[in-house]
Amino acid sequence: MAERLEGRVGVITGGGSGIGYATALRFAQEGAKVVIVDTNPESGEKVAKEVGGIFVKADVTNADDVARMYKTAFDTYGRIDIAFNNAGISPPDDDSILTTGIDAWERVQRVNLTSVYLCCKEVLPYMLKAGKGSIINTASFVATMASATSQISYTASKGGVLAMSRELGVQFARQGVRVNALSPGPVNTPLLQELFAKDKERAARRLIHIPLGRFAEASELAAAVAFLASDDSSFITASNFLVDGGISGAYVTPLD
Repeated sequence: MAERLEGRVGVITGGGSGIGYATALRFAQEGAKVVIVDTNPESGEKVAKEVGGIFVKADVTNADDVARMYKTAFDTYGRIDIAFNNAGISPPDDDSILTTGIDAWERVQRVNLTSVYLCCKEVLPYMLKAGKGSIINTASFVATMASATSQISYTASKGGVLAMSRELGVQFARQGVRVNALSPGPVNTPLLQELFAKDKERAARRLIHIPLGRFAEASELAAAVAFLASDDSSFITASNFLVDGGISGAYVTPLD
């Protein structure tokens, strides 16, 4: 594999599992030094050891924690080239607007949207000083079109991530920092597997709308992140990078 990220330093939030873990593997394969950020020290330490990087335990909804994790990354490696702001949740109590309580709404907004704001705010000064950098924020295909299963706060939070990424991508383009939103379709991660275990009917409704007829693998999303992190995407910023198996392009999905 070509080492497009040789010598670069990437910080990954939610790096202990799912897309974050797969991206850590991909970054390391492409030559990057990797900083794993997670709330779970057991999985975070394990991934960091596997990729030869470091682990920082941090709550990405806490401004002090976010500042500390980037300072640790910079103090350790002397640079921050890539920020993959990937941490997120999709809890079962986030459902229809008619039934979702304010506590559930605010919890999802804090983790999915406010954390991205905090991460961008704290990492940008490092990148602006260096005159270069790539920020990739995990949005979702539901930021572009309505979800087949109601999850009002999740959908709203990912719409916010997409809008913020566009604004930052435009604002800092001429200062060398690119900002893009990654919008996955349904991905075969522990989060989706948990949904299948708890509500098979609701989970199956996600699959019927995918033209490719399957869920994405985390490694496929990691490949997209690596592309956005590398110079291969040097003319891409403020974009909505959809990796959704064709969902957003389909009006009617043909069935076998």
